Amino acid sequence: MMAEISPRLLVADDEPFALSFIFTLLKNENYRITAACDGVEAWNLPESSPEDYDAVILDRKMPGLDGMGVLARIKTHEVLKMVPVIFQTSMDDERDILEGFKAGVDYYLTKPYNKDILLAVVKTAVSSYAVYKSLLLDVRQTLHALRLMTKGSFEFRTMEEARMLAGLLAGISPNPDKTAIGLWELMFNSLEHGNLGITFKEKSRLIEKDTWYLEILRRMALPENAAKKVFVEFEHSEKELRFLIRDQGRGFDWESFMELNPERAFEPNGRGIYMARTLSFDRLEYPGAGNEVSAVIVLKKGQRSEVRGSGWKANFPEPLTSDPESSHEYHLKHPAFRRSSRKPDAGN
Repeated sequence: MMAEISPRLLVADDEPFALSFIFTLLKNENYRITAACDGVEAWNLPESSPEDYDAVILDRKMPGLDGMGVLARIKTHEVLKMVPVIFQTSMDDERDILEGFKAGVDYYLTKPYNKDILLAVVKTAVSSYAVYKSLLLDVRQTLHALRLMTKGSFEFRTMEEARMLAGLLAGISPNPDKTAIGLWELMFNSLEHGNLGITFKEKSRLIEKDTWYLEILRRMALPENAAKKVFVEFEHSEKELRFLIRDQGRGFDWESFMELNPERAFEPNGRGIYMARTLSFDRLEYPGAGNEVSAVIVLKKGQRSEVRGSGWKANFPEPLTSDPESSHEYHLKHPAFRRSSRKPDAGN
């Protein structure tokens, strides 16, 4: 049986002390860390082996190619574009934060570092990317089953069922990789925040304490939640692909999560709905109190038949099978999410 390979982080900072300090904070965690001392190296390393990295931690200010320059290249690379990017910065200006988010930053860390927040953000980033890769594998395995379907209704109750269904339904999209992560965010939001009633602030605290997954299990076992389900419908026409997701909760203040909010920049959660709206779907609408969401992908002429019969293949990140030693690498320890652990983290 092949041993599981620990997630790999790329950490880029031109200050040796900052790199050393991050390594010290993560010394008891099961990560493989690759260090880059400037922006050029921070780009060359992942470009040469894009399948190797599970998250990137970038210093915004570096000589030569700065953090924004590295970020721009990552987000236009076919494989690296979905790898979570964490910006480490001492700047807290709202304009700088929004600029980073709009360019593709997934998380922020402030200097000086808080160990608990650092661990929570890194773990969330690695977990979200593991979910993404797992969803893509599901898409690959189930695409052919959907070729003849034009509409359908589904229901689920657990995280694993949500993950499998997101991967299944993404197979009918022109861009399955982007659709898969958007469906996962919306489906899990309906389960976690809708049916189980976990608020944004509660989740932030649970992630920092590393008790989020245990709380999910506890709430799912409560008698009042035992029969709750999330309902999913899809319809595939010549003009559009529409998903309707409905939970049995009371709803939530969805409007505040449709846009980026600088006040949540340094929290480990709260980005899923915005990411689904901007990355995965052409239209995202909450018609009521927040316990129902409609997600639409507009199809170009002839696109529907191309999707159903193309035998689509994506550039999936392949599982790592070897780990050559490198002078850049530091081996640390952390029980991060893997496909076999069945413990995906949520985006919101």
